[in-house]
Amino acid sequence: MNKNNYDIIMEQQISNISKTTPTLLLHACCAPCSSAVIERLASIFKITIFYYNPNISDFDEYKKRLNELEKFINEFKTKYKIKILVGNYNPNDFFAISKGLEKEPERGKRCYQCYLLRMKETAKIADQYNFDYFATTLSLSPYKNSDWINEIGKDLDEKYHTTYLYSDFKKKNGYKRSIELSKLYNLYRQNYCGCIFSKKQ
Repeated sequence: MNKNNYDIIMEQQISNISKTTPTLLLHACCAPCSSAVIERLASIFKITIFYYNPNISDFDEYKKRLNELEKFINEFKTKYKIKILVGNYNPNDFFAISKGLEKEPERGKRCYQCYLLRMKETAKIADQYNFDYFATTLSLSPYKNSDWINEIGKDLDEKYHTTYLYSDFKKKNGYKRSIELSKLYNLYRQNYCGCIFSKKQ
């Protein structure tokens, strides 16, 4: 079993930052998960949120989550203004990587491929636009496999000219804090990850 404490690894990375206020491309799945992560990182990085979620097959749901994310960023005060970059929305990209994995349970092989799909695009965009770091809010959820997320991040770090920021954002009561911020800012909290397979389960 992987026993890496990714929260400590992230803190070590941050303590070793030599550049004044580096840039971070932060993949985000929704406003609630983003809230606690932004609160923790916004004084350290100049953050651009990358909203890239082709796993959300329902377009109304996709737009609702994006709108909530924009609302939160506009209302939440940060040291550096946070920007949003919206990725291409094509659910067929998700269905392509899910082929043959439709009956996998939550946290199964389909989820791994979904993490990979979204994080790879994040790394590519971070490389293309010369971001110092890239990361994802996915590790905040207790339903997501943080070992997989960070293993993928490590592999992508080695393939692209950008640095992966390790994380386990559920640590230090991160998930609990996201619930508190969701209530404070009246954020829509969905009850499934976004994909049609999760919704059916």
